[in-house]
Amino acid sequence: MEPVNDTQISEFLLLGLSNEPELQPLIYGLFLSTYLTTVFGNLLIILAVSLDPHLHTPMYFFLSNLSFVDICFISTTIPKMLNNIQTQSKVITYEVCITQIYFFLFFAALENFLLTVMAYDRFMAICQPLHYMVIMNSRLCGLLVLVSWVMSALNSLSQSLMMLWLSFCTDVEIPHFFCEINQVVRLACSDTFLNDMVMYFAAGMLGGASLTGILYSYSKIVSSVRGMSSAHGKYKAFSTCASHLSIVSLFYCTILGVYLSSTGTYSSHSSAIASVMYTVVTPMLNPLHLQSQK
Repeated sequence: MEPVNDTQISEFLLLGLSNEPELQPLIYGLFLSTYLTTVFGNLLIILAVSLDPHLHTPMYFFLSNLSFVDICFISTTIPKMLNNIQTQSKVITYEVCITQIYFFLFFAALENFLLTVMAYDRFMAICQPLHYMVIMNSRLCGLLVLVSWVMSALNSLSQSLMMLWLSFCTDVEIPHFFCEINQVVRLACSDTFLNDMVMYFAAGMLGGASLTGILYSYSKIVSSVRGMSSAHGKYKAFSTCASHLSIVSLFYCTILGVYLSSTGTYSSHSSAIASVMYTVVTPMLNPLHLQSQK
């Protein structure tokens, strides 16, 4: 039996960040400039890592992968938002909405895994410097990225397919600037218990495991740095981790705040604004990795 949308909903309405007409040009200009800055900044990282032989190291290999993911991540939501503002339309079709959910979950999970892998890379570089290049060989680096892609694809595919089983009522307004899965599930008329369980299980397993790995890596890094006698060595070690740690903090704090608050009284509008931090700001800050590690 094929999954079907019983009520034949053909479209949703994305309410965006604000309903005030006078704010739309400001929002459009702000998000367009942010989007272009993010795309070009991360493209420059990919180009620099590809052309400079000195950057053909595990750290920059993971950084270039993160740049590619960040471009895809922000491109999943912002172009549609900009198009809606420009055309003064809030419509997103059912098919496009489900597709957006799939790619958003995919690239969000992939960003999550790559941030974890980069923390492990820094742990090996600082705590095991003599064995770093032997352990972090090209085969292991490729395998870590491949596993990240596969795990992300399985997660997003399972949750997206489960969305097809939901039926929707006449309320098709999504109080967000993209098809955020929590908000879409709330609009369903049918039972969403299984969707909620899978959603929170995936968030707990993927996010919890990754965050635990990052915290463990940095606890070992701090312990190792404290044992260094050279002030220059301590500064170099912390400087290579500072940008990564700031992006990790921003990404996890905002995304955990948004998803944990979905069970409470946190308003949908506040959730949409908070989502800007990990969907827009975090990808834009990725080029800081390259600047801080030169």
